[in-house]
Amino acid sequence: KVLSACLLLALLLLAPAQSAQQERGLIINLEIGELCLQSAQCKSGCCHRDDGLSLARCAPRAAEFQVCSPKSIYGVYYKCPCEKGLTCDADRTIVGSITNSDFGVCTDPRDSSRR
Repeated sequence: KVLSACLLLALLLLAPAQSAQQERGLIINLEIGELCLQSAQCKSGCCHRDDGLSLARCAPRAAEFQVCSPKSIYGVYYKCPCEKGLTCDADRTIVGSITNSDFGVCTDPRDSSRR
């Protein structure tokens, strides 16, 4: 009887915590600064690492005139892709794509003064 009462109490205490985890997510829908393995896990869409030995964390996308990476299949970036509506003007090469080092600058394709 005491065991079932403890189990019921534990379930009641864990229910709010479980609903909070589903809302934010342990594996997806991660906030800026949280550890990640793939960009699809992050709300921002960018799982970023400083170098090959650092842990990857969710980071904000690059703003206009910031250094960026074109979207890649790898899912972890050294420079984040651009915010929505901007393009990453980068020289895409096979070597750059493989080594994830084909960086560019975010620009607004609708800005005719830059052409």
